[in-house]
Amino acid sequence: MNYLEYFQLSQEPFSNAPVTRFYYNSVQHSQAMVRLMFAVDNMRGLAVCVGNIGAGKTTLARRMLDNLPESQYEAALLVIIHAGITASWLLRRIALQLGVESPAEDKLALLSQLYQRLVKIYEEGRKAVVLIDEAQMLQSRELMEEFRGLTNLEVPERKLLSFVFFGLPELEENLLLDPPLAQRVAVKYRLQPFNLESVEAYIKHRLRMAGSKKMLFTSQAVELVHKYSQGIPRLINTLCDNGLFEAALARRSVVDSTLVEQSAGGLGLNEQREASEAIKARRKAGILTPDESDAGRISLPADHAKTVTMDEIDSYLDRLGKV
Repeated sequence: MNYLEYFQLSQEPFSNAPVTRFYYNSVQHSQAMVRLMFAVDNMRGLAVCVGNIGAGKTTLARRMLDNLPESQYEAALLVIIHAGITASWLLRRIALQLGVESPAEDKLALLSQLYQRLVKIYEEGRKAVVLIDEAQMLQSRELMEEFRGLTNLEVPERKLLSFVFFGLPELEENLLLDPPLAQRVAVKYRLQPFNLESVEAYIKHRLRMAGSKKMLFTSQAVELVHKYSQGIPRLINTLCDNGLFEAALARRSVVDSTLVEQSAGGLGLNEQREASEAIKARRKAGILTPDESDAGRISLPADHAKTVTMDEIDSYLDRLGKV
């Protein structure tokens, strides 16, 4: 059953796809944007935004790209989809994103091409900015050293290239692989989970953008969405999407607390929350067991461990386009 027709919605309000029109400018996202825009507008070299899984980093990165007008910026968004990328691949990809045609295979020649392109952008009165999403996948000292070298490209007045890294909290540890680069972070912001007020405002905003003329969640339902999602936007979306579906099946006019409880149970979010709270309590008491030390990390099954070639990564990113 499609709940869109039942609730007279024009499109899915809680899709986890990064749809620009559904962007919710929360207090924390607004604060992050102001700081990151300050960094690129003043060509500070490197800014970092970290947050837990589902905190809205990718949405923020795409929103920021939209906020960089072509008349003032040569901007690109590069998504790191594999931890096995090489420094040479990274340099070539950045050059392509910034408009270098036919990048050279030789590193020195490629750096010369990139420098010339950056100088041209500078002479046009624009600023070169590369946003790096999933930056926690940059896991080698060689890669970090490459970024340090790129932030050294400058003219007497200013740097020629700025980067903004978006990633999970472990990105901060990865930066320490090259301490001089870590010291060059000009701006750092950490996205925190939504509080109850923000969750309610977020739900109302998404519903309004989808064409709803009224609030479809009771206040008790919103409280439970906040409780089970722990304020994480991605989980808020998943819970609300399931809640609307269940409400349509039950022919309810709104999503109440019973339906949220049912949705959370079906998704296993109640069990996850209980496990999370138990682990936090044991950590606070200093009795966390070894097998719980990696709680919250994602482990890929063995059949996902096959080697991915740089050509495959290039092909995937080409399909994404210059986002």
